[in-house]
Amino acid sequence: MTPSLIALACLAGGARAQSQLPDLGTEAPAKPERPARNYLLPAAEIATFDFLLNRYNRWFRHDPEYSVDAFTINRNLRSRWVVDNDPFKVNQFLHPYQGSMYHGFARSTGFGFWESMGYTFLGSAGWEIAGENTRPSRNDQIASGIAGSFLGEVLYRMSNLVLERGERGSWLREASAAAISPATGFNRLAFGERFKALLDSNHPAYYSRLQLGSAATTQNVAGNSTEGKKSQVLADFSMDYGLPGKPGHRYLRPFDYFSFQAVGSSANGIESLNTRGLLLGRPYEIGEHYRGIWGLYGGYDYIAPQLFRISSTALSLGSTAEYRISDALALQGTALAGVGYAGVGTLHGTDNRDYHYGVAPQALLALRLIYKDRVSLDLNGREYFVSKVAGAGNGGHDNIARADISLTFRIHKQHAVAIKYQWSRRDATFPSFNDLTQARGTLGIYYTLLGQDRFGTFDWH
Repeated sequence: MTPSLIALACLAGGARAQSQLPDLGTEAPAKPERPARNYLLPAAEIATFDFLLNRYNRWFRHDPEYSVDAFTINRNLRSRWVVDNDPFKVNQFLHPYQGSMYHGFARSTGFGFWESMGYTFLGSAGWEIAGENTRPSRNDQIASGIAGSFLGEVLYRMSNLVLERGERGSWLREASAAAISPATGFNRLAFGERFKALLDSNHPAYYSRLQLGSAATTQNVAGNSTEGKKSQVLADFSMDYGLPGKPGHRYLRPFDYFSFQAVGSSANGIESLNTRGLLLGRPYEIGEHYRGIWGLYGGYDYIAPQLFRISSTALSLGSTAEYRISDALALQGTALAGVGYAGVGTLHGTDNRDYHYGVAPQALLALRLIYKDRVSLDLNGREYFVSKVAGAGNGGHDNIARADISLTFRIHKQHAVAIKYQWSRRDATFPSFNDLTQARGTLGIYYTLLGQDRFGTFDWH
């Protein structure tokens, strides 16, 4: 298990830590004192980070793309922005993570979400112009400058939660928080008490879980992919933060509600990374048994089920809600519809032309049925239509669907067992060669460590 997953496991906590938790009542904690903000500090940190990253890539990877000078910078300042074809994982995974570092530098020095997003967007533009000698890329700017903030805010919030719910001054908590959000950890270490104040989280209801298990392939339509393992070991961490079932929780800032999931696989490293958060919205109630939030969500997805991969940065309209059916039964769910910019292509393909970027209408439906804090049934479905609008590549289009169903049984305290079936399908149409279908289904069993809020439900009475 990687250091990052070990750090995330702290959010799924053990029973021994439960007695040290603060009261999860409806009273808001005292608002932390906001440090005096220095607008030059995060800009300097971002510039230094980019310089060191450029030097590392140039000196240790010996990549000529990072040989920048006054000529390449001046040319890029005057150049038309393009859609590049760098390796998919670089563009759609490493660039968002790079952007999350920019966001973390600003966020952890006292700036709000929107200000930090401004630093992230400008930091990404600076990298495109002065960090590489290739022409600046539109798709990289979306991945780093926008998806970077969507991912960075989630990492910052989870890092803050580790610190908030742990023993003050604990080196293990500090190290775990730094592993989740390195930029936050750096500023806490470098500046001491100046940036030690924690975010006023209002103690959100959250459902977190860490799953370790294995899955076997039940369906495999490879298309033009040449590799694929029949079984794999998986580590899966997920969190729903700010669930609307808790009375009194406020949604005043972007990402006061968010959902996050990261899955690591022995077959292909990062299998998926998905996050979505409420940017602008408000809570609502219908009768005595239905509470929810609605508004504009921002989301970043990276999905790679061995045969193909897709990544999308999107804005969506929708709602997250909880319906208390009875004292023993609760239904939680999210429904979203929106549009994003996505890239898609085959993994280990025999033809390197079946990839492209484009505007992507998309939808998501996630439901969780909970019985007596003992059992949960989860159903999730998402679909993307990656068009040729504003795109690059082969000029075709893709329709991608992904769904899963899982049943989780709590055995003792926070320990549980889960069974999950997952299915992914890609139907691609190309103008210059044959159409393509790829599909994969897996069935897995997992040991599950539930978070301290278990399934994230609260007694309404």
